[in-house]
Parts: sequence; structure tokens; C-alpha cells
Amino acid sequence: MPFLARLWRDAPLLVMVAPAAIVLLLFTYIPLLGSVVAWMDYVPFLGFTGSDWVGWDNFTALVSDPAFWSAVWNTLQITFLQLVLFFPVPILLAVLLNTVAVPMAKNFVQSVIYLPHFLSWVIIIALFQQVLGGAGVVNRFLITHGLTPFEVMSNPDTFKLLLTTQAIWKDAGWGTIIFLAAIAAIDPGLYESATMDGAGAWRRFWHITLPGMRPIIVLLLILRLGDSLTVGFEQILLQRDAVGPGSAEVLDTFVYYNGVVDGSWGTATAAGLIKGVVSLFLVLAANKIAHRFGEEGVYKR
Repeated sequence: MPFLARLWRDAPLLVMVAPAAIVLLLFTYIPLLGSVVAWMDYVPFLGFTGSDWVGWDNFTALVSDPAFWSAVWNTLQITFLQLVLFFPVPILLAVLLNTVAVPMAKNFVQSVIYLPHFLSWVIIIALFQQVLGGAGVVNRFLITHGLTPFEVMSNPDTFKLLLTTQAIWKDAGWGTIIFLAAIAAIDPGLYESATMDGAGAWRRFWHITLPGMRPIIVLLLILRLGDSLTVGFEQILLQRDAVGPGSAEVLDTFVYYNGVVDGSWGTATAAGLIKGVVSLFLVLAANKIAHRFGEEGVYKR
């Protein structure tokens, strides 16, 4: 079919996607041109034309900065915890919700677990502080009963686990939506045939539900790997001072404090650029591995 004919055929779809494409262009791709700051001693008042070019000096200063590598290590630790502890939770919740036979009960549970997603991180952290903080409900209960209180919100040793717990509580329920849609797309006749053949709940899950969800799981895992170096800027920024930068500094907060707060725009941009390049590499590598296992991934070969 000629290009103009296909363009006319798909015109309604193109009009629908145009606003999102324009927003993506204006706020994602055009700002990428500002990455040249990574090779400049950038001064906002002088602009791009008045600032001096320094070559690779910003990258050299960045890789020799121990604070940068500490931020990288903290980011990788949080990413690993979220992949291991957070990523499977929406899948398990979706499978469990699918087993609820009473529609009213299912809708009620879904509404309850979706609700935290619509709360801001300010409210989420305030709730956790009221429950697990030094003067929270749990510690007041322990003190009242003569037990030793414990501090969770300002403990550097448990901070990364706390972040993962907060993320699970806030977004795990919302993440079940796409997995429930994947389960709904599975042919019910497969379950009926398996039941007639004597397959139990576990075998039906292993041989029907899981293979039906596998393309979506692989796709979301690839996207999560591409976004793995972004571990929650606002969530961490609100709690960074309570535990200190040694445990809470990640790449996003490192860029913020070096660029916006301290004015080291070149070094901060270099850090952000390295993060973007590594994320792109992770997406390409994960997609290649998905192709090896017969999955389409983010894009086809």
C-alpha cells in the first residue's frame, strides 16, 4: 500500500497520538540538546554561547569523585531490592485477585489496593512516620508495655529496605492492572480443558496463566531495567536528611544537589548523561536477551 494511502488510513490514530508525541518532543527530546553542558563550564547567566568549553574535564572530575560512586552503589542496591522484592508483587496480586469469584469482593479489594497510588510521596512518608517513626504508634505501644523502641525511619542500615517497602505499599496494587488485563486475555477454554484433565490450581497457573502473562512480564521487566537507575527522586529527597547522604544519595539526588543546589551544572549533566547511556544499554541488552528466548520484547528484530 502506498505511503499516502496508509497515512490517510491511519489518520484518526495519528491525530489521537499527536498530543502525546508533541509533549514527548517538547519535554524529552528537545531538552536532550542541553546535554552539551556536560562538556562546558556552564554559567546560566552567560548561556551556551558565553560559557567555556572544557572537553572531558567534567567527566574526569565525576569519575574521580567518591560521592558519585557512592551514589551509583546506593542506586544499584535499591534497584536490586526493587527488582527482587517489588517486581513480583503485582504479578502475585493479579493472580490472587483473579481467583476471587465474587465480583463485589474483587472490586472492593482492587479499589483498596489502588488507592495508595493516588497519594503523594509527602503523604505516604508522613503516614510511615506516624506509624514507624521515633514517636510513632509502634514505638509508643512498645514504650507503654515496657519494651525497647526501635527507629526505622532514620536508620541508615534499613533505609533501602524501607524505600522498597514504601514503593510496594504505594504502587504494587496499581501495577496489577496490566497483569489482570493479560490474564483476562487468556482463553477460558484452556482452564476448562485443564480442569477436565485433572490439572490442579498450581498446574493451571504454571502451564496456562504464567505462559499467558510471560510476554507482558518480559516487556515490563525490560522497561524496568531501562529505568533501573531511577529509583524514586521525590521519595528519597524527602527522607535523605534523616539518614544522611551516605545511605540515601542516589544518582538523581546527586545530580540535583550538584547541579541545582551547588551550581556544578557541567558535572551534574555529565552524571545524568552517563545514567542515560547506561539505561539505553540495559534496554538494548535486555531486549536482545528476550529475543534469544523467543519473546518480542520492546521492539521486534
